Amino acid sequence: MQWDILATILLTATIQSLFGVGVLLFGTPILLVLGFDFLTALTILLPISLTINLLQVSKDYRHIHIPFYRQILTLSIPCVVLCLLLVTTLKVNIGSVVGLFLIVAALKSVYVPFNRLIESLVRYERIYFIAMGVVHGLTNLGGSLLTAIIHSKHYDKDQTRATTAVSYGTFALFNS
Repeated sequence: MQWDILATILLTATIQSLFGVGVLLFGTPILLVLGFDFLTALTILLPISLTINLLQVSKDYRHIHIPFYRQILTLSIPCVVLCLLLVTTLKVNIGSVVGLFLIVAALKSVYVPFNRLIESLVRYERIYFIAMGVVHGLTNLGGSLLTAIIHSKHYDKDQTRATTAVSYGTFALFNS
């Protein structure tokens, strides 16, 4: 295995084992920057992400917030599948979309009015879940939106970790 792929996997797997997201969220843009195409990045990262999520969910499945997860299944996953189908059949170069999304995510962190706007969107849950599915299907970066909405729920530590892991694992499962 190439050293750059191995380093990416080790770094992002460590992050995901701690926070429930990371392999796809950070690994996809890293591999795109390193010159891999979107489908190759998915092929490399999805099995690792799914394995970590399965281990986390098997340990903490009793803590999953079922109403939240139901919204992931009914609102986000259909959008993930449709958008991934669009990207793969049209052979769209997704690098620019990923770059744009990363800029938006960076602005959220440094520009307070933009951060307030994103936080206010969390109140419109149905639209937010649909947008999260679209973003994940197109860019593989829906994990940032997932963590934002889960943290807005103020779940306890175990419920946050379990709900994040099962939701993100479901994203990865339907992305494969």
